[in-house]
Amino acid sequence: MPARGVLYVHSCPPVLCPHVEWAVAGVLGVPVELAWTPQPAAPGELRGEAGWRGRAGTAGRIAAALRGWTLLRFEITEEPSEGGDGERYAVTPDLGVYRSAMSASGDVLVHEERLRSLLGIGGTAVDLVAGLHRLLGRPWDDELEVFRHAGAGSPVRWLTQAG
Repeated sequence: MPARGVLYVHSCPPVLCPHVEWAVAGVLGVPVELAWTPQPAAPGELRGEAGWRGRAGTAGRIAAALRGWTLLRFEITEEPSEGGDGERYAVTPDLGVYRSAMSASGDVLVHEERLRSLLGIGGTAVDLVAGLHRLLGRPWDDELEVFRHAGAGSPVRWLTQAG
C-alpha cells in the first residue's frame, strides 16, 4: 500500500458522523469508526481524525466522498509516494474545496500553469497578492486554524484500505 495520510474532520454535526464514517469506509473498503470528541470552536459539533493507508489518490477519493455535505469542515493529506507528489484537500462550508500538491516536506506546490493563469488575469498588485494567497490556500488555513488548535494533542487512529 504505497500511500498514507490523515483525515481531519474539524467540525461535523453529530447527525452526520455515521454518514462520514460510511463514506470513508466506502472508499477504504473496511469498516471505519472515528473517535468523535466535542469541537470547542463550534459548540454542539464534533471532531475526529484518523490516519489512513491505501492506494495513491485515496485522499482525493475521500474528499470527493465527503464534499457533498456542506456543513463539514475537514482536511485530508496524502504523503508523497513513489512516482507522485503528495496532496492536501481543505474544505469549509463558506469556501468550498481547496486542493494542492504537496512536497515531501509538506510545502504547497503551485504548478506552473496555475501561476501562468494568475498572471494572465492581470489586475493590480493587490489582485496578484490575493490570487497568490488563494493558490497557497491561505483563506482555508485562516478559517480552519481555530479548529486545528481545538484538536491539538488528539490521538490519531490508523485506518488501512482493504485489497
